[in-house]
Amino acid sequence: MTRQQVPQQAPPRQEPRPAGQSVRGTRQICAALAALAESARRELLTFDDPAACLGQSIPQPFLELAGACVRTATERVGTVRQIVPRHALDRVTAADVTAAARLTGRARLTESIPFKMIVVDRTVAAVPLDLELLYNGLLLIRDPVIVQALVRAHHAWWEAGDDVTATPAPAGSLPPHLRPVLEALLAGLTDETAAARLGISGRTYSRRVGELLAALGTTSRFRAGAEAARRGWI
Repeated sequence: MTRQQVPQQAPPRQEPRPAGQSVRGTRQICAALAALAESARRELLTFDDPAACLGQSIPQPFLELAGACVRTATERVGTVRQIVPRHALDRVTAADVTAAARLTGRARLTESIPFKMIVVDRTVAAVPLDLELLYNGLLLIRDPVIVQALVRAHHAWWEAGDDVTATPAPAGSLPPHLRPVLEALLAGLTDETAAARLGISGRTYSRRVGELLAALGTTSRFRAGAEAARRGWI
């Protein structure tokens, strides 16, 4: 048999890589959360709804440990971005009067979240198996493509959210997150320039302009300054 006639061996078949590791059981879930918190070095991204546990038969020690793990991670890393549904903020501040202050600048409010999630250093993610409660089991995901997709989803929600303020604005006063918008309007900045200066997307800036105009009871940017002056906001 000549060299040309030697049959070529087929390359070994590669089995598909699993998307993630399923973790069930209270002890195993606690260990996984603790390991995640310990591994965090640079960044922590979360979707979280503190009110989701209300009315659920979840042992208090588990809730305390899960909260301690997240706090440990947030204290260690340099970048923290937590996204919380708006309806849950009262629950956060009721549980801990300093929670809102801790969240300021590191969290944003949205009308809802797609699911609960923790992403550490853009290398590993934890998602509840039922998308609601980590206590019911979680999926540890290390596939870089899936983790990157989750990071992009978080970024989109972050851009659409509103910053958490340490204390709610008194009735009839200018909400703190809208003051920079009012100042930008009074300075005559274009939307693009104002958004860049405030470090937010153009879409977020436009939405906040609309929120400001609604608070002032006008649809005109030209009348916004006069109305703000009448109310003593400038």
